[in-house]
Formats: sequence, structure tokens, C-alpha cells
Amino acid sequence: MPPSLITIFIIAAVLLSLSMKVVPQGEEWVVERLGRYLKTLKPGLNFVIPLFDTVREKVNMRERMINLSKQKVITKDNVTTDVDGVVFFKVVDAPKMVYGVSNLVLAIEQLAMTNLRAIMGKLTLDEALSSRDVINAELLKELDEATDAWGTKVTRVEIQEISPPLEIQEAMSLQMKAERERRAMVLKAEGEREAAERQAQARERLAQAEANAIKFVSEAVSKSGEIAARYFVAKDYIESLKELAQSSTSKFVVLPHDIWESLRGLLGGSKN
Repeated sequence: MPPSLITIFIIAAVLLSLSMKVVPQGEEWVVERLGRYLKTLKPGLNFVIPLFDTVREKVNMRERMINLSKQKVITKDNVTTDVDGVVFFKVVDAPKMVYGVSNLVLAIEQLAMTNLRAIMGKLTLDEALSSRDVINAELLKELDEATDAWGTKVTRVEIQEISPPLEIQEAMSLQMKAERERRAMVLKAEGEREAAERQAQARERLAQAEANAIKFVSEAVSKSGEIAARYFVAKDYIESLKELAQSSTSKFVVLPHDIWESLRGLLGGSKN
């Protein structure tokens, strides 16, 4: 083969290899032609014109995380506290990201810190400690709107720790202890009050039952007359004598004559 053909073949092979661009999954490459944006190469095999087309930037399209380092913020009630968190984001438009911001990660970090200070400044310390979900949601909304011009979507924001000064933490601990003791005393008082009410209700029901029993006996006696009354009194009297006679220490039971006369009278018998 003539040397000229070999040279042409080598040049063609080099140019072909330079024109072939294999983009890995999870990335997009921004291509410029003579300094101006031309196109975005998607994952897979792509072709460009060597010497004219250049890859400006290889953009990571996967979701990434930024750690927000601890920073001091001042709450609405003038308490200085340390706050940190994480921000999750992903690039959705590679050209907008490349031409919209020079350092995406740093820009999102600074933007998150600025908005976090503003949000915390509208809340008291107690509100901030009990409203992390609210802070996360508001910070996510602000960051997502601001980063839209950079072809980026903020997917999630998490405040990890809110650390008040040590003296504030001790005061809060004492306050929580006092609150727990107060609740315990309230529960104890409520329990004692409910127990007293139940006892009063039980006494009331017992008194009502006794009143009903007395009423029932009174009505029965009034209906059956004097004979029934005498019968019940005599019956109880005889039962008492029976128990006395069955006692192991008694051999004889001697009753005075007037007791028999009383029993006769109760039963309505004659004295003969």
C-alpha cells in the first residue's frame, strides 16, 4: 500500500475516533461549536465534528447531597443557636446549569444558609424545635424556586440538629421536669376526685337501696296488717332462741313465764 494511502487511513481513523463520544449513564455532556452552545449529548454513542466541536462540561445528572455545616442563627426571641442540615438536589437541564451558575454546589449551599437564617429568624426557639417539618418544607420551597434558573431541582431538605446554648438546654430541661411534675400532680388530683365521686355515688346507691327496702317492708306491713307484723317479730325471736338452745355450752334453756306470754301476744294467741 502506498505511504500516502496509509497516512490518509491513519488520519481518517484518528478523526473517527475523535468524533465518537460515548456518554456513560447518569451523565450528559454539553457540546460547543466554536465557543457557542451546540447540543447536549445523552448517554450512549454520540458523534461530533472533531476540531470544531468540543465538550464544554460533563454534567452529573444523578441526585446529589450537600452537607450544610453548622452555622449560628438568631431566633425570633433572640436566642443564638447552631443549626445544620442536608440538601438533596439533581440537575434536570444540563445547559441551564452550565451557563446559569459557575459553582452549583457552593451556590446552593450559600442560598440554603441564607434562607435558613431568614426562616429561623421568624420563629421562637420553642417553635423551631417543634416545627422542623415546617422549616424543611419552607426551605425546600425557597430553594427549589431559586435553583430553577440553574436547571436544578431541590428534591429534599432535612434539618439535622438545632443546638441551643448549654444554659438554654439546662433551663429547658428544668422546665420540662417541672411540667412533668405538674402533669403528674394534676393526674393524681383528677384520680382522687374521680375516686371520691365513685364513693359518693356508691353511698348514694346504697342509701337509695335501703330506702327502697324500708318502703317495701312498710308497704307489705300496711297491706298484711298487724298479724303479719306479729308473725315476723315472733319468727325472729324464735330463731334467736333456737340458736341459743343449740349452743355447745347450754344444757337447759329456762325461759321466764312472761316471755311465753309475750310470744303468745305477738302470735295473737289467748293466755289460757
